[in-house]
Amino acid sequence: MTVIQDSPAANAVDDEAEILNLYRAHLSKGRATLAELFGSHMEVASEGAWLTTSDGERFLNAGGYGVFIMGARHPIVMEEVERQLRTHPTATRILLEPTVARAAEALVSVLPAGLDRVHFALSGAEAVETGLKLARAGGFKRTISMRGGYHGKTLGALSATAKDVYQAPFRPLVPDFQHLPFGDADALEAELKAHPGEVCVILEPVQGEGGVIIPPKGYLKRVEELVREYEGFLILDEVQSGFGRLGEWWGADVEGVVPDVLLAGKALGGGVMPVSAAVATRKAFRPFDKDPYVHTATFSGQPVLMAAVQGAVRAVKEERLVTRAMDLGARLLPRIAEVAHRNIPELVVDVRGQGLLIGVELVEAGLAGELLIELFNHGVVANHSMNGSSVVRFTPPAVLSDTDVDFLVNSFDLATRDLIKGAATMPEGGN
Repeated sequence: MTVIQDSPAANAVDDEAEILNLYRAHLSKGRATLAELFGSHMEVASEGAWLTTSDGERFLNAGGYGVFIMGARHPIVMEEVERQLRTHPTATRILLEPTVARAAEALVSVLPAGLDRVHFALSGAEAVETGLKLARAGGFKRTISMRGGYHGKTLGALSATAKDVYQAPFRPLVPDFQHLPFGDADALEAELKAHPGEVCVILEPVQGEGGVIIPPKGYLKRVEELVREYEGFLILDEVQSGFGRLGEWWGADVEGVVPDVLLAGKALGGGVMPVSAAVATRKAFRPFDKDPYVHTATFSGQPVLMAAVQGAVRAVKEERLVTRAMDLGARLLPRIAEVAHRNIPELVVDVRGQGLLIGVELVEAGLAGELLIELFNHGVVANHSMNGSSVVRFTPPAVLSDTDVDFLVNSFDLATRDLIKGAATMPEGGN
């Protein structure tokens, strides 16, 4: 990691101990404990692929759970947001407002043909709720999601997130949800055949929080065909996989799939604002067209958020970040795999990825946690996987320079070397 001597962040007045105590007092004791594992660092500034802590250290951000496909504070996004802040950041939601209309137009321009009705929200979970409500309003009262899938933790989204540890404290959840194996088209066909015209299917093209689980080739297209054959309703959750992350605008594009509803989020706000969207076909969107008040939120489509969307779409287009994500992923994945299999062959199960969504699966969850800490010690922020706890996940931005790529691979090399040293000194049976 690099120390900045003269940056404003290096002179930050906030005391780490004080902030840690405030976390414990007002936010979450668990989050405070987690922060201590990473040295109680405070992030205070970010730009591009790098973030800076209060003591002047810089870290390559290969985390962020998929938010930073264009890095932090991208100048095009910042320009749009700053302009909107100076004129009209928040709207009445009674009158016509041009920024939301232009943002919808921009988003639709990069989506599969036929998806042209947009409902904006703030979080990915809100987008999921919107999609599920469109399905219910359309008469699809049963919902199938996939094991290992992650769709958020609001009540409806949680019902689709097949993870007992998250669901158990909040049961009973929304009724009539069923979870099937991801990648098993035959199991899905059996359920759709048993309930024709009744089923909404929600799934991710690649399971991110599941541990970067990539389905068999042709699976997504087969899901679409089965849903159409048995008159169901298809929601594709692209909150993490979409907007260029996989080296395509959308995971749907890989096999030419057009769902009834596609969900976007995370990177949609350009790494600057929290924005999500549910984008539907005209047929699927009919309940919202009929009654504009049947599903609303005060901050849906607010101008400053919509400025970020316009800037994000513009940045990805102008800088060809989708192609860059594909190219960078093609360079990073084999280098990370080579290092993992060379340095920790007995600890690594698999290294897999698509575009700039890359997962390193270890033999146990404890080792994944240790690898995250070792990566941080060598200047890289990465992610754990909430539904795949033994997988360390890299979601770097598509603005990495050649030097950044080398830094990431070298840091991974050093981190895995330190990991194997730690594993060698563990008492038998310990972790």
